[in-house]
Amino acid sequence: MKRVVTLQDVARAADVSPKTVSRVINGDPQVAPATRARVEEAVELLGYQVNVLARSLRRGHDNVVGLIVESVRDPFFSEVIGELEQLSTPRGLTVMVASNQRGSGREREIVEGFLQRSLVGMIVTPQDADYSFLRTIHMPVVFVDRRPRNLDADVVLADDRGATLEAVRHLVRYGHRRIALISDELDVPSVRIRYEGYLDALREVGVLVDPRLVRTGCRDGAMAEKETVDLLHLEHPPTAILSTRAETSQGVVRALHRHDATDIAMVSFGDFALADSLTPAVTVLDHSAALMGRYAAERLFARLDGDDERPMTITIPVPLITRGSGELPPRDGVSG
Repeated sequence: MKRVVTLQDVARAADVSPKTVSRVINGDPQVAPATRARVEEAVELLGYQVNVLARSLRRGHDNVVGLIVESVRDPFFSEVIGELEQLSTPRGLTVMVASNQRGSGREREIVEGFLQRSLVGMIVTPQDADYSFLRTIHMPVVFVDRRPRNLDADVVLADDRGATLEAVRHLVRYGHRRIALISDELDVPSVRIRYEGYLDALREVGVLVDPRLVRTGCRDGAMAEKETVDLLHLEHPPTAILSTRAETSQGVVRALHRHDATDIAMVSFGDFALADSLTPAVTVLDHSAALMGRYAAERLFARLDGDDERPMTITIPVPLITRGSGELPPRDGVSG
């Protein structure tokens, strides 16, 4: 009977580590071209094939990846789901999706339910659950957008703090001092980091934080729209607004357009449909869900292929895309 070629066999033939072979198989663009060529040559020569289904059956696992997100209705997480499904299909994997609806109790319940199904691995957007119970579980788990509590694990994050600092500095460069914040609930770790980045950026430029301009707890567009309208009716309204999520940004845009206040500058953390078609088009921090989903999938696949290195944190840059709304000067040329 012909011996099955393993990832370690390919590594020996190409004179590289198993981790490097895994990176090549998963399309890591950081692998040197010469190294990639050696690995691909070894794969072809040895006839190596990634057979997740056969491996899963040997281990008593399904060929299914579990994905837990905050909400399947959120455009950001919908894009993460789409990217994972697209990358999983060629490997013979299907994706099972569940939404934790921000409930830490439900979050652990879903994770434990997935564990009982004997999946090959999981990708999780954590809320506030204590993940120490996973320390003894021999299943690859990758966390996205936030770090898990009490667990050292692979994590894919956006540069939330750096992006928020850049957004506030950008608005300050255009003369703004009264910069409002429309934010989600602060118990979401990534949102808190953005909130703290906003406060630090204002302090950095010597601007006193006005608590009346800080609106947190906006879980959806309707709440963000309501808070924006309230800001517009202040005796000294903001000259610029920073929104910490694409969903809340849509509520801000509705309020500005309905109240003839599109001359107020705005930056959105995260892009959204038609943002580039509005007048003015919305300046955004490009929080790429597809990129986050891709990196998370690649880390999971690397673990499935035998990568046993220490847990890794991947931080994705969040570039500022200028389109017009973030480059407006303060109303009447006054910085507030």
